[in-house]
Amino acid sequence: MILADIGNRHVHICSDEAVEHLLPDEAIKKYGDKAAYYISVKKAYNDMLAALDDWTDISDSIYIEGEYKGMGVDRKALCLSRDSGIFVDAGSAITVDRVIDGIYDGGFIMPGIHTYTKAFADISLILDHKLDKDIALEELPKSTQGSVSFGTVSPVIAIIEKIRADLPVYFTGGDGEWLSGYFKDAIFDERLLFDGMRKTVKGLKYANNRTP
Repeated sequence: MILADIGNRHVHICSDEAVEHLLPDEAIKKYGDKAAYYISVKKAYNDMLAALDDWTDISDSIYIEGEYKGMGVDRKALCLSRDSGIFVDAGSAITVDRVIDGIYDGGFIMPGIHTYTKAFADISLILDHKLDKDIALEELPKSTQGSVSFGTVSPVIAIIEKIRADLPVYFTGGDGEWLSGYFKDAIFDERLLFDGMRKTVKGLKYANNRTP
């Protein structure tokens, strides 16, 4: 089963071998003639994707109890991957969602890490520093790079800790593996969203097999 998540900049493909992060043209060239199920948050690609005879859009079939109108299909798929937990997708934006016993309990969206660092540079060239991804949060820093890095990372970690209760924390996305290192028991898995998609596909196949 080939699954595709069409994001704002990349097409994320999950096959039996691995998860690949490709540009749209690369994804179509490599997988366009193969059978695949996909979800998309990029409306500009709709016509291109609809032209692929063997690709099936399951975006409208992704559903989790408790979801709100307008909730991103990628967030819903991620939340479907496990029965309970805090689900963090740390990409161009950081989405944080809570699921309890299979029911969506709410969530929020923050700017991505790159957006934070760019914002500091826009404020002043003095604040234009590369993020220290090894910044410790146990004590306040005494350097500009440390201050910028601490101010970027600590709010993200603190708010996740605030809402997690005793729930497991799951990370995915480009900065997910790194951010997960700030939690001793967090789980990083770039297949999470695809696990949610796979559940939906199996449900559709089961329903079709029961149709008279």
